[in-house]
Amino acid sequence: MADSDSSVDIVYGIDDEPPMRESIPLGLQHILAMILPNIAPPLIIAGAVGLATGQTTFLVQMALLFAGIATIVQAMPIGPVGARLPIVMGTSFAFVGAIIGVATQYSLSAAFGACVVAAVVEIFIGWKFEWFEEYFTPLVNGLIVVIIGLYLIPVGMDYLAGGVDASNYGAPVNLAVGGLVFVIAIGLNQLFDGYLRVLSLLIGIVAGYVAAAALGIVDFSPIAEAAWFAYPTPLKFGIAFEPVPILILGVIYVTTSMETIGHISAITAVEDRKPEESELKGGLLADGVMSGVAGLFGAFPNTSFAQNVGVVTFTGIMSRIVVAVGGGILVLLGFVPKVSAVFSTMPNPVLGGATLVMFGMVLSNGFKILNDNVNLNQRNMVIIAASIGLGLGVATRPEILQQLPEQAQTFFGEAVVVTALVSLILDNVIPKSPDEVDESTTTELGPKATVDNDD
Repeated sequence: MADSDSSVDIVYGIDDEPPMRESIPLGLQHILAMILPNIAPPLIIAGAVGLATGQTTFLVQMALLFAGIATIVQAMPIGPVGARLPIVMGTSFAFVGAIIGVATQYSLSAAFGACVVAAVVEIFIGWKFEWFEEYFTPLVNGLIVVIIGLYLIPVGMDYLAGGVDASNYGAPVNLAVGGLVFVIAIGLNQLFDGYLRVLSLLIGIVAGYVAAAALGIVDFSPIAEAAWFAYPTPLKFGIAFEPVPILILGVIYVTTSMETIGHISAITAVEDRKPEESELKGGLLADGVMSGVAGLFGAFPNTSFAQNVGVVTFTGIMSRIVVAVGGGILVLLGFVPKVSAVFSTMPNPVLGGATLVMFGMVLSNGFKILNDNVNLNQRNMVIIAASIGLGLGVATRPEILQQLPEQAQTFFGEAVVVTALVSLILDNVIPKSPDEVDESTTTELGPKATVDNDD
């Protein structure tokens, strides 16, 4: 139950088992937070490569199904595979540009082949994490969490305004609906206790959806058009193996490994501690293994979802049982398109109001990791400045890369990639001061007072 030493009011701990009457709505709250971002990558990729409607629907269903299976594995490990933490998995945006490029230049089957083979990179990092652990310090992990929150906040704002390509972008009705979700979620979370607090996001989303329906901005046609049942078909799009695509996706798997480490660090920071090595290894193994298996069935690589880290922090619900229930809901949706179509009708402003809260909480978690674990001396402040400056810079001004080859634009245009690489390189190249605590060898997260701050 609640941890009095934690800076977050933990309602249910990692191993707590809330009654099913609570676990189901709490798990549903997680699914509502990630459902549209999870199905967005297959929709974007399908549109870019010109897939037919039936093929696109299949990609979406597999995205739901394997996100659910991967989530369950993370919460309820199979041997060493799984972090045993409340981690919600979903289709990774990091691979979208590269997969589109590979599918366009080679074929979709080559893209799936690369997804499967390159997953070995993350599996190896997880398997031999002790070889890499010293490079993934709290400074690096904290910066990754910070940049994830920073670059996702504009995404939340775009959703709230109606969507980037919406003809009524920024319309008062969109701002009103999104603002309603935002205000209800914040208000219930901070002014009430009990169910109203822990279900604040769900209540806000439901209220926003009802308001949007009353205002006539919900399109219910996908529900009528969806089938009642769908099942996974292995190698539906074929599989091919090309060296260059495998190399490209292999590099991206390295960056998503760092992103997963950042998310795991953010989740354990809720308990004011660093992640244990077994949690990091298990999380990375599950990320890699499940991404490889997903590729065999027509789903794109999975990764831990930042918005659900925000849900955990915002609500104080750390229970992995709740997340496993949420994974089960995703699996159900993966087999029943008619039900999942209901979620696909959620208007962008409703999602935007909720994600703004969650992405902001992710950013706050990144600051917490840095504040609690990193000696903010000149060396580290320079690394923070360079990493965030370059990462946020390419996110806000991607045109500076337009003279580079297309694959380089795709790779270096990712804020998380740039921040991760810059912080990883600088933190392991610039010498530490003699009296600085070596975060990479610290296993317990203590209060800031335990860190030597004489510099």
